[in-house]
Amino acid sequence: MSLTALVHQTVAEIGREAWDALAAPTGDPFVSFDFLDACEASGSAVPRQGWAGRHLTLEDEGRLIGALPLWLKGHSQGEYVFDHAWADAFQRAGGEYYPKLLSAVPFTPVTGPRLLVAPGEDADAVRAGLLEAAIGLGERLGVSSLHVNFPTTAEWDWLGDAGLLKRQDLQFVWRDRGYGDFEGFLAALSSGRRKSIRRERREAQRGLDIRVLTGKAVRSSHWDAFFAFYMDTGGRKWGRPYLTRDFFARIGETMADRVALILAFDDGAPVAGALNFIGRDALYGRQWGTLVERPFLHFELCYYRAIELALELGLSRVEAGAQGEHKLGRGYLPERVHSAHWIAHPGLRRAVADHLEGERAAVDAEISMLRREGSPYRET
Repeated sequence: MSLTALVHQTVAEIGREAWDALAAPTGDPFVSFDFLDACEASGSAVPRQGWAGRHLTLEDEGRLIGALPLWLKGHSQGEYVFDHAWADAFQRAGGEYYPKLLSAVPFTPVTGPRLLVAPGEDADAVRAGLLEAAIGLGERLGVSSLHVNFPTTAEWDWLGDAGLLKRQDLQFVWRDRGYGDFEGFLAALSSGRRKSIRRERREAQRGLDIRVLTGKAVRSSHWDAFFAFYMDTGGRKWGRPYLTRDFFARIGETMADRVALILAFDDGAPVAGALNFIGRDALYGRQWGTLVERPFLHFELCYYRAIELALELGLSRVEAGAQGEHKLGRGYLPERVHSAHWIAHPGLRRAVADHLEGERAAVDAEISMLRREGSPYRET
Protein backbone atom coordinates (compact mmCIF):
# COMPACT_ATOMS: atom_id res chain seq x y z
CA MET A 1 0.00 0.00 0.00
CA SER A 2 1.14 3.54 -0.80
CA LEU A 3 -0.72 5.61 1.78
CA THR A 4 -1.24 9.36 1.82
CA ALA A 5 -2.91 11.20 4.70
CA LEU A 6 -4.64 14.50 4.06
CA VAL A 7 -5.95 17.09 6.55
CA HIS A 8 -9.24 18.92 5.97
CA GLN A 9 -10.72 21.83 7.89
CA THR A 10 -14.33 20.83 7.19
CA VAL A 11 -16.11 17.69 6.08
CA ALA A 12 -17.53 19.79 3.23
CA GLU A 13 -14.01 19.85 1.75
CA ILE A 14 -14.18 16.04 1.56
CA GLY A 15 -17.72 15.92 0.21
CA ARG A 16 -20.84 13.96 1.03
CA GLU A 17 -20.31 11.15 -1.48
CA ALA A 18 -16.71 10.47 -0.46
CA TRP A 19 -17.33 10.73 3.29
CA ASP A 20 -20.50 8.66 3.30
CA ALA A 21 -18.85 5.91 1.25
CA LEU A 22 -17.04 5.21 4.54
CA ALA A 23 -19.64 6.37 7.07
CA ALA A 24 -22.93 5.10 5.61
CA PRO A 25 -22.08 1.37 5.91
CA THR A 26 -21.74 1.80 9.69
CA GLY A 27 -25.41 2.78 10.07
CA ASP A 28 -24.40 5.42 12.63
CA PRO A 29 -26.25 8.73 12.11
CA PHE A 30 -23.69 10.83 13.97
CA VAL A 31 -20.68 10.11 11.77
CA SER A 32 -22.72 10.75 8.65
CA PHE A 33 -21.75 13.65 6.44
CA ASP A 34 -25.06 15.40 7.06
CA PHE A 35 -24.72 15.44 10.85
CA LEU A 36 -21.08 16.54 10.92
CA ASP A 37 -21.66 19.12 8.20
CA ALA A 38 -24.65 20.48 10.14
CA CYS A 39 -22.39 20.93 13.18
CA GLU A 40 -19.86 22.89 11.13
CA ALA A 41 -21.98 24.77 8.60
CA SER A 42 -24.40 25.97 11.30
CA GLY A 43 -21.64 27.62 13.32
CA SER A 44 -22.03 25.17 16.20
CA ALA A 45 -18.65 23.42 15.91
CA VAL A 46 -16.31 25.99 14.39
CA PRO A 47 -12.96 27.54 15.33
CA ARG A 48 -14.48 30.54 17.13
CA GLN A 49 -16.32 28.08 19.39
CA GLY A 50 -13.12 26.13 20.07
CA TRP A 51 -13.77 23.39 17.46
CA ALA A 52 -11.34 23.66 14.56
CA GLY A 53 -11.70 20.84 12.07
CA ARG A 54 -8.60 18.81 11.26
CA HIS A 55 -10.34 15.81 9.72
CA LEU A 56 -8.04 13.14 8.30
CA THR A 57 -8.52 11.09 5.17
CA LEU A 58 -6.30 8.23 4.12
CA GLU A 59 -5.74 7.40 0.46
CA ASP A 60 -4.07 4.50 -1.28
CA GLU A 61 -2.82 5.77 -4.64
CA GLY A 62 -5.64 8.30 -4.78
CA ARG A 63 -8.35 5.91 -3.58
CA LEU A 64 -10.08 6.89 -0.33
CA ILE A 65 -9.79 4.02 2.18
CA GLY A 66 -10.16 5.64 5.60
CA ALA A 67 -11.18 8.74 7.52
CA LEU A 68 -11.05 10.12 11.06
CA PRO A 69 -13.28 12.97 12.30
CA LEU A 70 -10.78 15.15 14.14
CA TRP A 71 -10.81 18.53 15.87
CA LEU A 72 -8.22 20.89 17.23
CA LYS A 73 -9.75 21.92 20.57
CA GLY A 74 -9.03 24.99 22.66
CA HIS A 75 -11.05 23.70 25.64
CA SER A 76 -12.76 20.53 26.87
CA GLN A 77 -16.38 21.65 26.60
CA GLY A 78 -19.03 19.64 24.77
CA GLU A 79 -17.10 16.36 24.99
CA TYR A 80 -18.65 14.40 27.93
CA VAL A 81 -15.32 12.71 28.70
CA PHE A 82 -13.96 14.88 31.45
CA ASP A 83 -10.25 15.66 31.42
CA HIS A 84 -10.37 19.02 33.18
CA ALA A 85 -8.40 17.63 36.12
CA TRP A 86 -5.66 16.48 33.75
CA ALA A 87 -5.52 19.95 32.20
CA ASP A 88 -5.39 21.67 35.59
CA ALA A 89 -2.62 19.40 36.88
CA PHE A 90 -0.52 19.83 33.74
CA GLN A 91 -0.92 23.59 33.74
CA ARG A 92 -0.06 23.84 37.45
CA ALA A 93 3.15 21.96 36.60
CA GLY A 94 3.98 24.54 33.95
CA GLY A 95 2.65 22.73 30.86
CA GLU A 96 0.15 23.84 28.22
CA TYR A 97 -2.71 21.36 27.89
CA TYR A 98 -4.53 23.26 25.15
CA PRO A 99 -4.76 22.97 22.25
CA LYS A 100 -5.36 19.24 21.99
CA LEU A 101 -6.66 16.93 19.27
CA LEU A 102 -10.01 15.19 19.65
CA SER A 103 -11.65 12.51 17.55
CA ALA A 104 -15.32 12.62 18.45
CA VAL A 105 -18.74 13.79 17.36
CA PRO A 106 -19.37 17.30 18.72
CA PHE A 107 -21.75 17.53 21.69
CA THR A 108 -22.72 13.87 21.28
CA PRO A 109 -21.81 11.30 23.97
CA VAL A 110 -22.75 8.32 21.82
CA THR A 111 -20.63 5.23 21.17
CA GLY A 112 -19.89 4.81 17.49
CA PRO A 113 -17.16 4.28 14.90
CA ARG A 114 -14.34 6.80 14.83
CA LEU A 115 -11.70 5.13 12.61
CA LEU A 116 -13.74 4.81 9.42
CA VAL A 117 -12.60 2.10 7.02
CA ALA A 118 -13.77 1.58 3.45
CA PRO A 119 -15.61 -1.72 2.92
CA GLY A 120 -13.27 -4.50 1.83
CA GLU A 121 -10.11 -2.84 3.13
CA ASP A 122 -7.73 -4.23 5.74
CA ALA A 123 -9.17 -2.62 8.89
CA ASP A 124 -6.01 -2.94 10.96
CA ALA A 125 -3.84 -1.40 8.26
CA VAL A 126 -6.22 1.51 7.70
CA ARG A 127 -6.59 2.16 11.42
CA ALA A 128 -2.83 2.10 11.82
CA GLY A 129 -2.46 4.60 9.01
CA LEU A 130 -5.05 6.95 10.51
CA LEU A 131 -3.60 6.73 14.01
CA GLU A 132 -0.06 7.34 12.75
CA ALA A 133 -1.29 10.36 10.80
CA ALA A 134 -3.20 11.74 13.81
CA ILE A 135 -0.24 11.40 16.17
CA GLY A 136 2.07 12.84 13.53
CA LEU A 137 -0.25 15.82 13.13
CA GLY A 138 -0.32 16.26 16.89
CA GLU A 139 3.47 16.27 17.05
CA ARG A 140 3.74 18.83 14.24
CA LEU A 141 1.18 21.08 15.93
CA GLY A 142 2.83 20.64 19.32
CA VAL A 143 -0.39 19.61 21.07
CA SER A 144 -0.42 17.98 24.48
CA SER A 145 -2.59 15.03 23.58
CA LEU A 146 -4.91 13.14 21.25
CA HIS A 147 -8.24 11.82 22.54
CA VAL A 148 -10.65 9.36 20.90
CA ASN A 149 -14.00 9.64 22.66
CA PHE A 150 -16.77 7.02 22.58
CA PRO A 151 -15.20 4.61 20.06
CA THR A 152 -16.67 1.16 19.58
CA THR A 153 -15.40 -1.56 21.90
CA ALA A 154 -13.44 -3.13 19.04
CA GLU A 155 -11.76 0.20 18.27
CA TRP A 156 -11.04 0.80 21.96
CA ASP A 157 -9.32 -2.56 22.28
CA TRP A 158 -7.35 -1.91 19.10
CA LEU A 159 -6.30 1.55 20.27
CA GLY A 160 -5.17 0.08 23.60
CA ASP A 161 -3.08 -2.51 21.76
CA ALA A 162 -1.61 0.37 19.73
CA GLY A 163 -0.38 2.02 22.93
CA LEU A 164 -3.10 4.52 23.82
CA LEU A 165 -4.33 4.80 27.40
CA LYS A 166 -7.73 3.17 27.94
CA ARG A 167 -10.45 4.90 29.92
CA GLN A 168 -13.99 3.81 30.68
CA ASP A 169 -17.12 5.30 32.15
CA LEU A 170 -20.76 4.25 32.25
CA GLN A 171 -24.03 5.21 30.62
CA PHE A 172 -27.55 3.89 31.07
CA VAL A 173 -29.02 1.90 28.17
CA TRP A 174 -32.41 0.25 27.70
CA ARG A 175 -32.39 -3.04 25.79
CA ASP A 176 -35.31 -4.95 24.30
CA ARG A 177 -35.50 -8.49 25.66
CA GLY A 178 -38.33 -9.54 23.40
CA TYR A 179 -40.97 -7.46 25.20
CA GLY A 180 -43.17 -6.91 22.16
CA ASP A 181 -44.74 -3.72 23.52
CA PHE A 182 -44.56 -1.39 26.51
CA GLU A 183 -46.83 -3.59 28.59
CA GLY A 184 -44.47 -6.48 27.94
CA PHE A 185 -41.63 -4.33 29.21
CA LEU A 186 -43.58 -3.41 32.34
CA ALA A 187 -44.32 -7.08 32.99
CA ALA A 188 -40.56 -7.69 33.36
CA LEU A 189 -40.30 -5.15 36.19
CA SER A 190 -40.94 -5.56 39.87
CA SER A 191 -44.52 -4.82 40.88
CA GLY A 192 -43.45 -1.65 42.70
CA ARG A 193 -41.69 -0.25 39.66
CA ARG A 194 -44.65 -1.11 37.40
CA LYS A 195 -47.01 0.85 39.62
CA SER A 196 -44.59 3.75 39.91
CA ILE A 197 -44.08 4.05 36.14
CA ARG A 198 -47.80 3.88 35.43
CA ARG A 199 -48.40 6.63 37.98
CA GLU A 200 -45.61 8.78 36.53
CA ARG A 201 -47.01 8.41 33.03
CA ARG A 202 -50.55 9.35 34.10
CA GLU A 203 -49.33 12.49 35.83
CA ALA A 204 -47.03 13.49 32.98
CA GLN A 205 -49.66 12.99 30.26
CA ARG A 206 -52.58 14.69 32.05
CA GLY A 207 -54.03 17.39 29.80
CA LEU A 208 -51.27 17.07 27.19
CA ASP A 209 -51.28 15.86 23.61
CA ILE A 210 -47.96 14.04 23.02
CA ARG A 211 -46.93 13.33 19.44
CA VAL A 212 -43.97 11.59 17.81
CA LEU A 213 -43.02 13.42 14.62
CA THR A 214 -40.57 12.28 11.96
CA GLY A 215 -39.87 12.87 8.30
CA LYS A 216 -42.03 15.48 6.60
CA ALA A 217 -44.28 15.71 9.67
CA VAL A 218 -41.59 17.83 11.37
CA ARG A 219 -42.18 21.40 10.25
CA SER A 220 -40.16 24.57 10.74
CA SER A 221 -42.57 25.71 13.45
CA HIS A 222 -41.81 22.54 15.40
CA TRP A 223 -38.08 23.27 15.22
CA ASP A 224 -38.75 26.85 16.36
CA ALA A 225 -40.56 25.52 19.40
CA PHE A 226 -37.97 22.88 20.16
CA PHE A 227 -35.12 25.38 19.86
CA ALA A 228 -36.85 27.59 22.44
CA PHE A 229 -37.07 24.60 24.80
CA TYR A 230 -33.44 23.73 24.15
CA MET A 231 -32.20 27.27 24.76
CA ASP A 232 -34.17 27.68 27.99
CA THR A 233 -33.21 24.32 29.48
CA GLY A 234 -29.66 24.41 28.13
CA GLY A 235 -29.08 27.91 29.40
CA ARG A 236 -30.13 26.94 32.92
CA LYS A 237 -28.20 23.66 32.92
CA TRP A 238 -24.96 24.44 31.07
CA GLY A 239 -24.83 28.22 30.99
CA ARG A 240 -24.33 28.31 27.22
CA PRO A 241 -26.16 25.98 24.83
CA TYR A 242 -23.91 24.70 22.06
CA LEU A 243 -26.19 24.27 19.07
CA THR A 244 -27.57 27.06 16.87
CA ARG A 245 -31.07 27.27 15.40
CA ASP A 246 -29.50 26.68 11.98
CA PHE A 247 -28.19 23.30 13.16
CA PHE A 248 -31.73 22.08 13.74
CA ALA A 249 -32.84 23.51 10.39
CA ARG A 250 -30.09 21.61 8.62
CA ILE A 251 -30.78 18.23 10.23
CA GLY A 252 -34.46 18.83 9.56
CA GLU A 253 -33.68 19.22 5.88
CA THR A 254 -31.10 16.49 5.40
CA MET A 255 -31.85 13.91 8.12
CA ALA A 256 -35.64 14.13 8.50
CA ASP A 257 -36.17 10.38 8.21
CA ARG A 258 -33.51 9.74 10.87
CA VAL A 259 -35.01 12.17 13.36
CA ALA A 260 -37.85 11.53 15.81
CA LEU A 261 -39.08 14.68 17.55
CA ILE A 262 -41.36 13.98 20.50
CA LEU A 263 -43.45 17.05 21.34
CA ALA A 264 -45.97 17.72 24.10
CA PHE A 265 -48.79 20.12 23.22
CA ASP A 266 -51.02 21.98 25.67
CA ASP A 267 -54.17 23.36 24.05
CA GLY A 268 -52.48 23.09 20.65
CA ALA A 269 -49.26 24.86 21.65
CA PRO A 270 -45.99 22.92 22.03
CA VAL A 271 -44.63 23.19 25.58
CA ALA A 272 -41.89 20.52 25.76
CA GLY A 273 -39.92 18.24 23.47
CA ALA A 274 -37.25 15.58 23.13
CA LEU A 275 -35.06 14.99 20.09
CA ASN A 276 -34.04 11.46 19.07
CA PHE A 277 -32.00 10.08 16.20
CA ILE A 278 -32.82 6.75 14.59
CA GLY A 279 -29.89 4.45 13.94
CA ARG A 280 -29.71 1.06 12.29
CA ASP A 281 -30.38 -0.78 15.55
CA ALA A 282 -30.77 1.91 18.19
CA LEU A 283 -32.73 5.00 19.12
CA TYR A 284 -30.48 7.76 20.43
CA GLY A 285 -31.97 10.29 22.82
CA ARG A 286 -30.28 13.67 22.52
CA GLN A 287 -31.51 17.10 23.59
CA TRP A 288 -34.68 17.88 25.49
CA GLY A 289 -36.32 21.00 26.87
CA THR A 290 -39.48 22.39 28.40
CA LEU A 291 -41.12 25.70 29.19
CA VAL A 292 -43.44 24.23 31.85
CA GLU A 293 -42.93 22.57 35.20
CA ARG A 294 -44.70 19.22 35.05
CA PRO A 295 -43.79 16.26 37.29
CA PHE A 296 -42.33 13.32 35.36
CA LEU A 297 -42.66 14.99 31.95
CA HIS A 298 -38.93 14.53 31.36
CA PHE A 299 -39.25 10.79 32.05
CA GLU A 300 -42.28 10.50 29.78
CA LEU A 301 -40.79 12.26 26.76
CA CYS A 302 -37.19 11.10 27.05
CA TYR A 303 -37.46 7.55 28.43
CA TYR A 304 -40.92 6.01 28.21
CA ARG A 305 -41.83 7.37 24.76
CA ALA A 306 -38.37 6.40 23.53
CA ILE A 307 -38.94 2.80 24.68
CA GLU A 308 -42.32 2.73 22.94
CA LEU A 309 -40.82 4.10 19.74
CA ALA A 310 -37.90 1.66 19.77
CA LEU A 311 -40.32 -1.26 20.18
CA GLU A 312 -42.49 0.08 17.37
CA LEU A 313 -39.49 0.44 15.03
CA GLY A 314 -37.95 -2.92 15.98
CA LEU A 315 -34.81 -1.35 17.44
CA SER A 316 -32.88 -3.34 20.03
CA ARG A 317 -31.92 -0.53 22.40
CA VAL A 318 -32.34 3.07 23.51
CA GLU A 319 -29.23 5.08 24.36
CA ALA A 320 -30.38 8.04 26.42
CA GLY A 321 -27.10 9.96 26.72
CA ALA A 322 -24.65 10.74 29.47
CA GLN A 323 -25.14 10.61 33.23
CA GLY A 324 -28.42 10.21 35.09
CA GLU A 325 -28.73 7.49 37.72
CA HIS A 326 -32.47 8.24 37.74
CA LYS A 327 -32.64 6.31 34.45
CA LEU A 328 -31.98 3.11 36.36
CA GLY A 329 -35.48 2.98 37.85
CA ARG A 330 -36.94 3.50 34.38
CA GLY A 331 -35.41 0.32 32.96
CA TYR A 332 -32.09 1.68 31.70
CA LEU A 333 -29.15 -0.35 33.03
CA PRO A 334 -25.52 0.78 33.30
CA GLU A 335 -23.09 -0.23 30.55
CA ARG A 336 -19.47 0.68 29.83
CA VAL A 337 -18.48 3.44 27.43
CA HIS A 338 -14.92 4.09 26.38
CA SER A 339 -12.26 6.57 25.37
CA ALA A 340 -8.58 6.27 24.42
CA HIS A 341 -5.79 8.81 24.95
CA TRP A 342 -2.33 9.58 23.58
CA ILE A 343 -0.37 11.99 25.79
CA ALA A 344 2.88 13.50 24.59
CA HIS A 345 4.51 14.42 27.92
CA PRO A 346 5.94 11.32 29.64
CA GLY A 347 5.27 12.58 33.16
CA LEU A 348 1.64 13.45 32.48
CA ARG A 349 1.19 10.17 30.65
CA ARG A 350 2.46 8.17 33.65
CA ALA A 351 0.23 10.08 36.07
CA VAL A 352 -2.86 9.61 33.89
CA ALA A 353 -2.08 5.92 33.32
CA ASP A 354 -1.89 5.33 37.08
CA HIS A 355 -5.17 7.18 37.60
CA LEU A 356 -6.97 5.28 34.85
CA GLU A 357 -6.03 1.90 36.27
CA GLY A 358 -7.90 2.68 39.47
CA GLU A 359 -10.70 4.46 37.65
CA ARG A 360 -11.47 1.45 35.43
CA ALA A 361 -11.75 -0.77 38.50
CA ALA A 362 -14.03 1.77 40.18
CA VAL A 363 -16.31 1.94 37.13
CA ASP A 364 -16.55 -1.85 37.01
CA ALA A 365 -17.45 -1.92 40.70
CA GLU A 366 -20.07 0.81 40.30
CA ILE A 367 -21.73 -0.98 37.37
CA SER A 368 -21.88 -4.22 39.36
CA MET A 369 -23.33 -2.43 42.38
CA LEU A 370 -25.96 -0.55 40.39
CA ARG A 371 -27.10 -3.66 38.58
CA ARG A 372 -27.20 -5.65 41.81
CA GLU A 373 -28.86 -3.11 44.07
CA GLY A 374 -30.76 -0.78 41.75
CA SER A 375 -32.16 -2.86 38.92
CA PRO A 376 -35.95 -2.49 38.53
CA TYR A 377 -36.25 -5.87 36.83
CA ARG A 378 -37.57 -8.97 38.54
CA GLU A 379 -34.50 -10.80 37.21
CA THR A 380 -31.39 -9.14 35.76
